[in-house]
Amino acid sequence: MQANEGKALETSVDGKTFARIPLRTRVVMPNDDIDQVITEYAASAVQPGDLLFVTEKIVAITQGRSYRLDEIQPRKLALFLSKYVTRTPYGIGLGMPETMEMALRECGTPRILFAAAVSAVTKAFGRRGDFYRIAGDKARAIDGPTKHTIPPYNQAVVLGPKNPREVAARLKTLLGGTAEVAVVDINDIGGNILGSTLDKDGERRLVKILGDNPLGQGVESTPLGIVREI
Repeated sequence: MQANEGKALETSVDGKTFARIPLRTRVVMPNDDIDQVITEYAASAVQPGDLLFVTEKIVAITQGRSYRLDEIQPRKLALFLSKYVTRTPYGIGLGMPETMEMALRECGTPRILFAAAVSAVTKAFGRRGDFYRIAGDKARAIDGPTKHTIPPYNQAVVLGPKNPREVAARLKTLLGGTAEVAVVDINDIGGNILGSTLDKDGERRLVKILGDNPLGQGVESTPLGIVREI
């Protein structure tokens, strides 16, 4: 077991210690099958009682939900709204016209406009985060390219996965039913469980376990990981 560079292998949550074991893979492409990827890279590593966490990005990619930048033609509204999104070192979010355009398509223009309007008001009072709370998980999960993104996705926008809870359930069956599975959206500023075979308490605990983003944010090529109580 070895942690990614700059990351800790172990963490303690609720009085228990857990290892977070990254699993390195090849670059997953749109013509790959997620079941095959899990069989190839995770099946032999997972033990009974483990939890396999899968990044939402590779699930979405295998569902055909990645789009090259040159395939996306942002409308004027996307150009306007993207200028007001706060960019961070950890991800561009909707801070570029192409990602904002895909948010408008995914979530609907009325919802994005409402989220933007509320956010503009509450930011003036020092409150942040309302845009994504209103726009929802579909908007939050949209992933744009950064300087650390592995090619070819440094020239692509990846949407959130479809039916992540159903994907998690299917992968649990694929692994023989002895390990839990979660599809996660984790970065260096926080995370969400998009779908899993856990109950709500288990999902809240998993967010804490993965709070420091043990898979990393750049070129690690570890889109899968195992949580193992030790």
